[in-house]
Amino acid sequence: MEITDIETIPLAHSLPAGEGLGDARGFGHDRATTLLRLETDTGLVGWGEAFAPGPIATATIETLFRDDVLGMDPYDVESLADRSYTDPYHFGGSVFVQSAVSAIDLACWDIIGKSVEKPVYKLLGGTERSSLTPYASTMYFTETDRPIAEPMREAVEEGFTAAKIKIGSNLEEDVERVRTAREVLGDDAHLMVDINGNYRADQAIRTAKAIEEYDITWMEEPVPPENLSGYRELKHQVDIPIAAGEAHFGRFEFKRLVGERLVDIVQPNLARCGGLSEARKIATLASTENIGVRPHIWNSGVGLAAAIQFAASVSDYPNTRNVPEPMMVEFDRSVNPLRHEILADPFDPTGGSLDVPQAPGLGIDVDESAVERYRADR
Repeated sequence: MEITDIETIPLAHSLPAGEGLGDARGFGHDRATTLLRLETDTGLVGWGEAFAPGPIATATIETLFRDDVLGMDPYDVESLADRSYTDPYHFGGSVFVQSAVSAIDLACWDIIGKSVEKPVYKLLGGTERSSLTPYASTMYFTETDRPIAEPMREAVEEGFTAAKIKIGSNLEEDVERVRTAREVLGDDAHLMVDINGNYRADQAIRTAKAIEEYDITWMEEPVPPENLSGYRELKHQVDIPIAAGEAHFGRFEFKRLVGERLVDIVQPNLARCGGLSEARKIATLASTENIGVRPHIWNSGVGLAAAIQFAASVSDYPNTRNVPEPMMVEFDRSVNPLRHEILADPFDPTGGSLDVPQAPGLGIDVDESAVERYRADR
């Protein structure tokens, strides 16, 4: 079996004026990503995603990878990440190269699963899970006035038993947002906070100590991703578990987070970290140092499917049935047609539990007519 065709498909969706997605760094008005479609001489089609702007992802794939991918056996996929670090030399560590590798890697795994008629998570090894716990990403900062409790009430009404909220604007507002979220969620639910790297270490420490009483499952990106000394300082002074990884890519960057024990949880994004092959190596690094793994998800339906397959395989080590800790996957609760409209059967995270797809490959059928509606290059 060999790959006979490769197509990059940039997608974009703009939010209405005044309805931007807000985090501590500001407001965004566009959702964009890049899909990859691979076709083989057997007629099998695989889908991948590069979490990168369409023009950059397309140029990277066309310039650096197209000639190698055409004619490639999808089963050779695990050598792709290694080759990306050495050929082209000096470029392999860049986020755009690793995003391109991610797209190709995911599409190849999709094809492999389809060729053996098994879902990808069964091929990855590790722990097999038939269901996961979805958590709502919600309580964004908004451009228009809206009661801060309202999004969390909606999540609870949908059946979510875990949620992550945005904080990081100032200490007083951080405490108010966390207090409100905990009151609405209840005492038994998992509550995470995300600062999006907007604080210095001293600011993050003050917030962590102020919200500690609200039983926070993890504090995400308390300082910028490049501020490794800041993570080190936080680890020595904060009792809340620290999570990071969405802005890191490739196992070598994650090795620093893991090897220096700068975080308690790593969060590879499957469309940026190097794909499933690299994510599996990252998970092995993490489990070797007894660090948790929870995928980051801010993707289209394809990247979401990949994250679900990966999460279903992540090792429980060293936990046993006597240490109940659910494998949680992120579900953004903002409007995003790139997540649900491009799938023939969209994921439904409501109700507190998510069944892992058992169909071959990534377990999804991509609605190519919907993909065409959101193409950014037409």
